[in-house]
Amino acid sequence: MTDLAKLTSLIEPEAKALGFDLVRVAMIGGTSDPTLQVMAERPNTRQLNLSDCEALSRALSEKLDALEAAGADPIDGGYRLEVSSPGIDRPLTRLQDYSDWSGHEARIKLAEPQDGAKQISGDIAGVDGQTIRIATPKGERTVDFANIASAKLLLTDKLITATAPLSTEGADSILTQED
Repeated sequence: MTDLAKLTSLIEPEAKALGFDLVRVAMIGGTSDPTLQVMAERPNTRQLNLSDCEALSRALSEKLDALEAAGADPIDGGYRLEVSSPGIDRPLTRLQDYSDWSGHEARIKLAEPQDGAKQISGDIAGVDGQTIRIATPKGERTVDFANIASAKLLLTDKLITATAPLSTEGADSILTQED
């Protein structure tokens, strides 16, 4: 089994060297289609363009190929490398993500049920230390960051507006929606 913490510690310096923040490292696809998924972003735009993905993919390929040649391959067997931006309905993997995306709707899956719930959905209301506050229709809930198994933003009009591209270069046309 692949040690994701070790893999992350190998990948993060490569991302940082290119000026990117690492969002997530995951092995997906199971045994039939093992894929090393790396999500990163530029800290100033929270986006990654195609040339950014290419640069990070090349850097990681070189690093992982060198480790394999040295007999220290961190991943058993063959796999695909997938480098991407986190996307609009991005995963929330770092405590800072909850501060950065406060006011936006998220779905949080819990590692251990809390008050009978395995999942909480609502607007991120803020962060207090290691505790995330979520505004739900039934009132505000709190979740310890350590009890979050996975979380992601939900696609809403507010999120689409907040994540509109900073540059429209290369776009055929830009459509805007009136409030």
